[in-house]
Amino acid sequence: MPDLTVPPTPPTPPVLLSALLAREDLGLRQIAGPSDPGIAIHWAHTSEMPDPYPYLLGGELLLTAGVHIPDAAGSGTYFDDYVARIVEAGGVALGFGVAPVHDTVPRALVAACDHYDLPLLEVPPPTPFSRVARAVWQLMAQARLAELRRVTEAQQSLAAAASRPDPVPSVLRQLAQRVGGRAVLFGPDGTEIAGAGRGAGGVGATGAEAGGRTGSTGTWAGRGAGAVGAEASGAKVREALAELARVVRPPAAPTSSPASSRRSPASSPTSPTTPSKSSTSTSLDGTPPNRPAPTSATDTVPGAHLAAYALGTGQGFVLGVAAPRRAPGDHTIASVAAVLLSLLTGEHQSRTGADRSSALVRLLLGAAPEDVASLLGGDRWVVVHARPDTPAPDPVAASALGAALGSTLIDRTPEVVRVLLPADREPAPQPGWTLGVSAPVTPEEWPAADTQASRALARARATRAPLVRHGSSGRAGLDELVPHDEAEAHARTLLAPLTAHPALTETLRTWLSLHGSWDRTAVALAVHRNTVRQRIARCAALLETDLDDPDVRMELWFGLRHL
Repeated sequence: MPDLTVPPTPPTPPVLLSALLAREDLGLRQIAGPSDPGIAIHWAHTSEMPDPYPYLLGGELLLTAGVHIPDAAGSGTYFDDYVARIVEAGGVALGFGVAPVHDTVPRALVAACDHYDLPLLEVPPPTPFSRVARAVWQLMAQARLAELRRVTEAQQSLAAAASRPDPVPSVLRQLAQRVGGRAVLFGPDGTEIAGAGRGAGGVGATGAEAGGRTGSTGTWAGRGAGAVGAEASGAKVREALAELARVVRPPAAPTSSPASSRRSPASSPTSPTTPSKSSTSTSLDGTPPNRPAPTSATDTVPGAHLAAYALGTGQGFVLGVAAPRRAPGDHTIASVAAVLLSLLTGEHQSRTGADRSSALVRLLLGAAPEDVASLLGGDRWVVVHARPDTPAPDPVAASALGAALGSTLIDRTPEVVRVLLPADREPAPQPGWTLGVSAPVTPEEWPAADTQASRALARARATRAPLVRHGSSGRAGLDELVPHDEAEAHARTLLAPLTAHPALTETLRTWLSLHGSWDRTAVALAVHRNTVRQRIARCAALLETDLDDPDVRMELWFGLRHL
């Protein structure tokens, strides 16, 4: 037996039964059942089966000419059983063609439709069923076009609002205007940071603001003598929206989508992925411990439809929306606003971003690196030099690299991307990049770490390794035997002839690190191998030594490590 609790939802918006009845070219007339203007049709289907239940998905306008009706049907329970099965299958309305089989609609069928609250339409002889079905799809196309136009206009207005001097309040105002309700930004602690709009649930709405908006789901606010009741209703909506906002969590948390999340055709089909309380198995009392928190949730209270969206910043901000009813496109519009608010409340707008800006200002004004390092979030740091496989790093790739390494402190140059990150974030090889990583250092040693990362990157490129760390061999050697000051003094004396020639010093360093390989040194320095040979010969001449002697190479390498 199929699951009839919530039939699948079509990818097009439903059409109101009243809009179909208003089509004069069809000549349809409702002769039984409720006349609720909110009844919606998802599609039209023709069937002459005496039991249409197995062939219905729910939400249909079922069309029949009564071919299946037996002659003695009026004296038994045939019509009651027939209508009951349609209702049980989720059918929305029944259209009966009075020709060519029947001259009139059977009275027993009219009575059964009244009994089961199923709208019954009389289809006149000149109107074929195919014309009715085509009219349904035409109305759906018109509704879809209107929805797309509304969403497009809303996206444009929200984007323009995000560029204003007060972007967050402007986006909230535009969102509230587009959904005809209230938009609220909740902080990480659940308190309201900003809000816009009016109506029930409007925080701080005046008596004039609380007037006269009604929706199909109930009264949105009242006027005059009903103002007190409207304020009470608004307070309940406000509390329910704040409670719903506590249910959701940022998108970084894993989410679940149980199969039971399918919705009924009575709900809007324009946003089939919209999570709700049922779709996320979440209640306003809290999330069960064995289920991950949803990233968005919906709820309804008398007179309002509520929705909450966790902003994807990881900062704990939540967007709450209260509207008089759920209109097609509302979810898409709210999702666009959530994306914009995620950007506006992101790290560059958070305390972390403010601290980083403060650290930059202090450095520019003469503060020592160690004095501002605490604002950046660490005591020890590593510098990463990265070179892409492509000719030059682009801004998007550089930002993606920083995000992958876990840092927003990024410097992009035409040749490499430099990233500064806390030492507790272990850099890992990244696809499409070659990385050189410095040793962990204190802030006052940042310049030295930058040099270490540059040399590690050169070695990584020469050896075709995805990542090389400075001092990755793990051998301290003479470094532990000779005091640092004495080692530096010896290195300056030993390499004094090369001091005025930085290119020679760097070539010698790279050549020694690569065991005297001309080709690999040329690759690491991006020069021709003959240039490497000429520079090494020049180094040997200036130093007046034999670079083929392993003892000389060892001493020079020791000096270069302390230079």
